[in-house]
Amino acid sequence: MKKNIPNLITCCNLLCGAIAVVLACEGLFICSFGCILLGALFDFFDGMSARLLNVSSPIGKELDSLADVITFGLAPSVMLMQSVRLATEQSNYSWGWWSLVFLIMAAFSAFRLAKFNCDTRQTDSFIGLATPANALFWASLITTYPDMASWAMWLPWALLALCFISCYLLVAELPMFSLKFHDMSLQNNRVRYIFLIGSVLIIILCALLGKVLISGSFIIVWYLIAGLLNRIKNK
Repeated sequence: MKKNIPNLITCCNLLCGAIAVVLACEGLFICSFGCILLGALFDFFDGMSARLLNVSSPIGKELDSLADVITFGLAPSVMLMQSVRLATEQSNYSWGWWSLVFLIMAAFSAFRLAKFNCDTRQTDSFIGLATPANALFWASLITTYPDMASWAMWLPWALLALCFISCYLLVAELPMFSLKFHDMSLQNNRVRYIFLIGSVLIIILCALLGKVLISGSFIIVWYLIAGLLNRIKNK
């Protein structure tokens, strides 16, 4: 029985992602974002439970990736697609079915997860932007500004360009640090502590401005900047 506990938790992650997709299709972006965050929580605990129970298995690894494709790949892609479609629906530059192009991010997320499973270099760090981080960026942005595509005729195109940048970052040979602490020493975790302190400051500042949900997007931008600076320092 205990060997199925991590897989059960992973299935909860997948279920959260599936619900997030349905809610996004209905334009309920806040609820969809909440399901993605809940899925991320299950994603954290399935790996932890597998290590604690010592029941890691190839099936669990594959199931975890399948769940992540739904929760962190398809769900934010549908949120972005629906945001553009609904925001331009009543305008003279309506995207309609053309908004399906934003689903390309789900395909790149799937490729990124498959690449992660086969890449032995990504045990203590990442190569490319992790799918949960990408999902947090988009879900936070869309939840805060669901109608931003209607602000100007060029904004949907800007979002499409940003979508392509996200797709590139997912599969790029870009070394990124993970948040796994093997010890609590400052020397071995300097970049992690700096990132966490900066993230807390971002949340506080966004909360003071009354836009706490957008903090997720700024935190991912800060994560990319911190990763770039860390890479330059290590060189």
